[in-house]
Amino acid sequence: MNTPPRAVVLVEGVSDRVALHTLAQRGGRDLGAEGVEVVAMDGITNTRTFALRYGPQGLDVPLAGLYDAAEEAILRHGLAAAGLGAALEQDGPSRLGFFRCSADLEDELIRALGTEAVEAVIGQAGEAQSLGLLAQMPAQRGWTREAVLRRFLGARSGRKARYAALLVSAVEPGRVPEPLTALLARV
Repeated sequence: MNTPPRAVVLVEGVSDRVALHTLAQRGGRDLGAEGVEVVAMDGITNTRTFALRYGPQGLDVPLAGLYDAAEEAILRHGLAAAGLGAALEQDGPSRLGFFRCSADLEDELIRALGTEAVEAVIGQAGEAQSLGLLAQMPAQRGWTREAVLRRFLGARSGRKARYAALLVSAVEPGRVPEPLTALLARV
């Protein structure tokens, strides 16, 4: 029989999972070896399913997670439906160990690094030309640099996960986004 994890971190997608593992490794931690399982739920609408599996009505393992501000109501209701009624209270998600990204993880990382540093990471990854072409497209011409970067990161399959690792690796230790540091401190 498999040993249940010590804690489970629920995240929306693979890029969030990659970012957490990368940040933990930067700090000398191996989440898997510590018994912390980071589960990519393939969308916030699956919160209830995973919280039922791992939470008080399932394996009864401590839960934590990341979520996007716009998805807070879905997260709260999913957790509550899985037996974590405190999620519906004013500061319920954070008390339960769920930390909110202002827009999403990519937005947090872009703000932490700054647009020039993100563009430098993209250049080092060999995709500066692709970014430049996207920025010159008529639909994006009036967009802010931040908006173009967010579009670029989400435009190709696998790109979010690839850049999650690269951007987290590039962030100065004192500038790591608060939702990530709070979550890792929790588990």
